[in-house]
Amino acid sequence: MSVRHVLSIADLGTETLSRLVDDAVAIARGDWKDRRPLRDKVVGIYFPVTSTRTRTAFTIGAMKLGASTIAYGPKDLQIVTGETIQDTARVLANYMEILVIRTNGPLAELHQLAEQGRMSIVNAMTENEHPTQALCDLAALKEALGRLQGLRMLYLGEGNNTASALALAFGSLPDMHLTIVTPEGYGLSQELIAQAQGLANANGSSIEQHHDMDALPKDVDAVYTARWLTMGVKKDDASWVDRFRPYTITPEVMARVSKEGTIFLHDLPAMRGYEVVDEVLDGPQSIAFRQAFHKMTSAMAALNWCAGER
Repeated sequence: MSVRHVLSIADLGTETLSRLVDDAVAIARGDWKDRRPLRDKVVGIYFPVTSTRTRTAFTIGAMKLGASTIAYGPKDLQIVTGETIQDTARVLANYMEILVIRTNGPLAELHQLAEQGRMSIVNAMTENEHPTQALCDLAALKEALGRLQGLRMLYLGEGNNTASALALAFGSLPDMHLTIVTPEGYGLSQELIAQAQGLANANGSSIEQHHDMDALPKDVDAVYTARWLTMGVKKDDASWVDRFRPYTITPEVMARVSKEGTIFLHDLPAMRGYEVVDEVLDGPQSIAFRQAFHKMTSAMAALNWCAGER
């Protein structure tokens, strides 16, 4: 088999995406308690930028699957002194089977890392997309609701890399319906929306984006938001907070869109009092902290798939 990478949700296809979600849910049930499919393998964790959940989840998840791990920070690799990304990857491929990387850079950099053809590359977030977050989210949704098919979700807030991955994930699975509502000027690009809608059309699903808080969908199964400052990166517009304020998820917003059993998700970390208030994040509808647990189960599912027989 060729080397498997997790670079974009769109690359995985319906069958693989469904398998990874099911594996993550099975891991959460304890079905993999005695499995060590990564025994004698090495997983590199290269995070030049900050991370609490994703870095911890991949490190511990790899260890639970039997792998050894090595971590690199922002100043640890010779990339910072001028070595090319491709040369660095060719060297690291001599030592390890999988490299997990988070960066604020473009997805194209991870494609360059993947060119060496021997070591799997896992996208733990780029500026374009956060595919392992979408795996986590789908696992949390399936565990909480018992299904994915027919699911209707509202994403409210910024059109960031989490929203990109969700749109591609919902488009890649059958009978999934996602409405993205963002401040004008802060939505997903039309190119990304078109890509997600193309996938959705092939799977009987729907993806839509608009900016009108007076036109929120009713009776959704799940409401999702993410931090307005992705990775803490500041915005150029000095008045951006005022533009985002109407999109804060409050108990009143939840009541407008909810039905019996509607749940709330957040990819964390949260800016409490901004994209969501305490009453929602800590309330009975919230599964945000169980969702964070699935960062590890979905990481384990992705690592196991990457380490499959080649």
